[in-house]
Amino acid sequence: MVNKIKLLVAFLLLAAGVAGFYLLADKPMILRIFAVLSGIGASIGMLWITPVGQQSLTFIGEAVAEARKVVWPTRKETIQTTLVVFVLVVIMAAFLAVVDVGFAYMVQWLMGRSA
Repeated sequence: MVNKIKLLVAFLLLAAGVAGFYLLADKPMILRIFAVLSGIGASIGMLWITPVGQQSLTFIGEAVAEARKVVWPTRKETIQTTLVVFVLVVIMAAFLAVVDVGFAYMVQWLMGRSA
């Protein structure tokens, strides 16, 4: 029960930081950003003292570490892959058009109607 209250407080702190950004619309941007960052910091601090929060923050850290390992394709690879996808889409569209016309013809033939 105590952990659920801590999670609720963490969510409310985060919401307060975001609300502060909009409520301080007439103030300098640095003050608005400080409101958001302080809300995020307080929220993370509150999350860290709950087991669910620790698991979540650990998961986020591991996800960021895995995302850094991603190898992006080169420009040439991207263009080649895009062309292959485009050609396959055109081929499949033509195939499905032929199948559709064939089924329409068969249905008309089965129902005894002339095309």
